[in-house]
Amino acid sequence: MGLVAEIDALEAETLSRIVSLGALRALEDLRVEVLGRKGHLTGILRGLRELAADERATTGARANLARETIEAALRERQQRLEGTELSLKLEAERIDVSLPSRGWPPGSLHPLCQTMADAVAILRSMGFEVADGPEIEDDEHNFEALNFAPDHPAREMADTFLIPGGRLLRTHTSPVQIRVMRERRPPLAIIAPGATYRRDDDATHLPMFNQIEAFLVDEGVRFSDLKGFLGEFLRAFFGDVRIRFRTAFFPFVEPGAEVDIGCVLCRGDGSPCRVCGGNGWLEVLGAGMIHPNVFRSVGYDPETTSGFAFGLGVERFAMLRHSIDDMRLLVENDLRFLRQF
Repeated sequence: MGLVAEIDALEAETLSRIVSLGALRALEDLRVEVLGRKGHLTGILRGLRELAADERATTGARANLARETIEAALRERQQRLEGTELSLKLEAERIDVSLPSRGWPPGSLHPLCQTMADAVAILRSMGFEVADGPEIEDDEHNFEALNFAPDHPAREMADTFLIPGGRLLRTHTSPVQIRVMRERRPPLAIIAPGATYRRDDDATHLPMFNQIEAFLVDEGVRFSDLKGFLGEFLRAFFGDVRIRFRTAFFPFVEPGAEVDIGCVLCRGDGSPCRVCGGNGWLEVLGAGMIHPNVFRSVGYDPETTSGFAFGLGVERFAMLRHSIDDMRLLVENDLRFLRQF
């Protein structure tokens, strides 16, 4: 059989096989078998150099025509097979767009936002107004005017984030008390919610946390007013709980007290409790009568003016309300945790 006849036979056989193939992979295998570097037609073309010049031209032209014909048939069959595969895929993945959507689950406030909003709402209902102040403070407003001694540990870098130029990140929202009292005269009933910063980071402390400072200033304000007020506030927030006051020292109040509530988990029944340790009490805030030196720093006469102040940690209130044993859960943004609220 001459080379031209061999090319004719190869072309006819290849075109017949192309029409019969039903998969893209088999089509590619056939292309390599015939047109690849070691393919049948490629081998014929390499043998042309052994032919006479006139026969080489005729056979070469026929071989090139066969290559073009086979390549065109391969492309056409490939397009058909790709179209068929696409149709099957679209049919398998068919979506009825007329069906009602599932929708996204409704969002909700973060538990810290819920706690802050609830506490502020209770205090506003008791006659307090909200005030705000800068989070980057100076030593005067954050420490000096609040009667902190020059050597108080809170002024050290180990406890406070210091900023070059004598500035710092406020360690409490109490500086708002100083700013408001220097701008206004009594009577005053103010709450200052906001972010505060201290160099702490463990299961019960965070380097950034939220606090609500509250203070009331007028004539004739007594410690009994503070006790009655906090009793109403804590029961409005936690429900029917026991409350006790313990003597404590804070530079900006005198006398000062720490306030405890009966454990919200074990209710003080004496059983082992991971929240209160079994003693039946939980510390919730610090409070006291505003120190005379604080009044002097804002230009008030401590002989005629009196008042009380207290501060609470929003994260601690959230932990107690929801029986959370690790404060870091509140800031890790784990959706499995947050969806519970």
